[in-house]
Amino acid sequence: MSPTRTRAERDALTVEITFALVTAAFAGAVGFLVTGSAVIWAPMPRSWAGPWLTASGGAGAVLFVVRVVRVLRRWPGPAGGRPAGRDIVWFQPSQPGHTNPDS
Repeated sequence: MSPTRTRAERDALTVEITFALVTAAFAGAVGFLVTGSAVIWAPMPRSWAGPWLTASGGAGAVLFVVRVVRVLRRWPGPAGGRPAGRDIVWFQPSQPGHTNPDS
């Protein structure tokens, strides 16, 4: 983590990561339950139940990863999405007390 981040920026990042993980866990669980419920409700041979639940777990895992990536990629990051140091004035007068003639 960058030492220049403020406490508020670190807290915002923590909240965003927590939000991403919680919503991703929910999306993965729903994906698993929706696809895995076929084992309970659909008439299928017993030999298909294991592979079907494995595939359902894979679908839930994919949904989890997709949700985490989508949430964290849309987060604007520090300073509202601006790169660090964007607010720095790049021109400084060569001597104290002197101003830029164009100002």
